[in-house]
Amino acid sequence: MFNSEVYIERRKQLKQQLGTGIVLLPGNEESSMNYKDNWYHFRQDSNFLYFTGIDRASLFALIDIDGDREIIFGDELTMDDIVWMGPKPTIEEQAALCGIKDVLPLKELASYIETASLKNQRLRFVPPYRSETAIQLSTLLNVPVAGLKQMASVDLIKAVVAQRSVKTAEEIAEIEKAVDITAAMHLQAMRATAAGKTEAEVAALVHAAAIKGGGNLSFPIIFTGNGQILHNHYGNNVLNSGRLALCDAGAETAMHYAGDLTRTFPVDAVFTNRQKEVYEIVKGAQAAAIAALRPGIQFRDVHFIACEQLVLGLKQIGLMKGDAKEAVAAGAHTLFFQCGLGHMMGLDVHDMENLGEEYVGYTPQLKKSREFGLKSLRLGRELQEGFVVTIEPGLYFIPELTARWESENRHAAFINYDAAKDYNDFGGVRIEDDYLVTANGSRLLGGDLLPRSIEEIESIRKEALQ
Repeated sequence: MFNSEVYIERRKQLKQQLGTGIVLLPGNEESSMNYKDNWYHFRQDSNFLYFTGIDRASLFALIDIDGDREIIFGDELTMDDIVWMGPKPTIEEQAALCGIKDVLPLKELASYIETASLKNQRLRFVPPYRSETAIQLSTLLNVPVAGLKQMASVDLIKAVVAQRSVKTAEEIAEIEKAVDITAAMHLQAMRATAAGKTEAEVAALVHAAAIKGGGNLSFPIIFTGNGQILHNHYGNNVLNSGRLALCDAGAETAMHYAGDLTRTFPVDAVFTNRQKEVYEIVKGAQAAAIAALRPGIQFRDVHFIACEQLVLGLKQIGLMKGDAKEAVAAGAHTLFFQCGLGHMMGLDVHDMENLGEEYVGYTPQLKKSREFGLKSLRLGRELQEGFVVTIEPGLYFIPELTARWESENRHAAFINYDAAKDYNDFGGVRIEDDYLVTANGSRLLGGDLLPRSIEEIESIRKEALQ
């Protein structure tokens, strides 16, 4: 946990922003896998963590703005709990660490909410994303689960997004810790990859590096020899000579702040000439996007800058033609770059995504596009100092998509389909790094620990395969 003053100040800002009413912050429950007592790894709700720092199941935090009262509702461990899981600090002790004095049994939450309702106090909560939480809220509020989304508080969502979007110095330090661990995970992948190994063999070592760093994964590891599949998690596929390996992985610290990096490198010791050409196009697009980062620029425009650079590079190797700006405006580049340039990052690797992209990544004046490619851009709004974003351009050669578009003669003025089909066996390239938006531009987070140049990557690969 951070110092208690951090959580006290966060709740103070929230109360000032909302002014009146009651805020209900459900913590997460244990969640079963294939039978009741076989639980998934516990992960606390990020909003609950942000305002309390308490990493423990089966709790609710309640902020009564009108009554000037903050309460943690939960039940202390029974002796059976202690026998099976060992002793823990009491809820009172943990609540005190975040500056909350009142702790009440969970059974008293319903009567507190009922009394507040009789006083016509406004109850605010954000949309639940777990079924356990939805059922709890449905029972507490006596409303159908299906009605919870409509009852969720938009002004609470906006207040939370406003606070969590701008990272404090303490948060930035924790994110950098996550990024450093993430860099170690990727170096492990670069050193462990070899033809004949399975993706799972390498991914196991990547996961071990995350645990060794003191936390765990911020999302399931993407490690693949088929980088054209955007979210292709590892399996028992064998890594083949002549192919590229793509690793998209991130660590989550013990305090649950995330890192998220991607590197693409050869299964062999060196890139082929064709792989070098594509890799350099992606690296150039990333450099152009990074150079554009600053407060006040719309991230959607940064995305377009990267897209235009990708088109310019694809023109050089004969896959595209025509004016780059016109090609991007038409969406022709999405044959090769089907997703968004990046996303917000913090306590969630896609920070606050469950609160709604219309609030996190967009505004009433800037609505998210439904067009192919742009519909996958999670962040479009103006950047502010203190935002943490990922920059992850890529080029993906998907044979099925190329065949579909060619059959429809789509964007024929910009795409050389005969040349594009020659890359059906290529795979994909993605390069991703994490940046803090500063007053005058941006700063790479975590230090430059993970190489991205061809020369540096090949040096690591040659050493690993000796």
